[in-house]
Amino acid sequence: MAQKSTVYKVELSVSDMDRHYYETHKLTVAKHPSETDERLMVRVLAFALNAHEHLEMTKGLSTDDEPDVWQKSLSGELELWIALGQPSEKVVRQSCGKADNVIVYAYGGRSAEIWWDKIRNSTARFDNLRVVNLAEAETGALAKLASRAMRVQVNIQDGDVMVSVDDEIVYVTPDNWK
Repeated sequence: MAQKSTVYKVELSVSDMDRHYYETHKLTVAKHPSETDERLMVRVLAFALNAHEHLEMTKGLSTDDEPDVWQKSLSGELELWIALGQPSEKVVRQSCGKADNVIVYAYGGRSAEIWWDKIRNSTARFDNLRVVNLAEAETGALAKLASRAMRVQVNIQDGDVMVSVDDEIVYVTPDNWK
């Protein structure tokens, strides 16, 4: 019998001084049985870093043809496609063809570096692609903050990110690779 997703309720307050965006989002996030707490929290972080009134969590791992987070225009065009981890070059290429902007949030330490070295040259032609690396120690610390009901505060200033849940704080410094 297949396991079901675990539902997480997240109240995400974003204070993004870089983009002048200040809003609270109530998110219901389905955590796939094979998804780790680290990946779940990277998904929440990616949402916060790109927060917008039309940004949405997708079905994520349970579907192959959707990103982890996306933003569609009012007429249904894909404005932003956000993928996590280390997608194949084929997936990156297809994503860049489907959406106006694509952001890959890579994480996983040395394996992310190896992945990027492998696909860097073949993805150089995509002007609508950004690749952002998240340090392994930082995403590991984020994983420890995960709980089924969370109130997450994310403050962004000068590219630095502070994530707090209850009394715990994790500082994240995204590294723009492309």
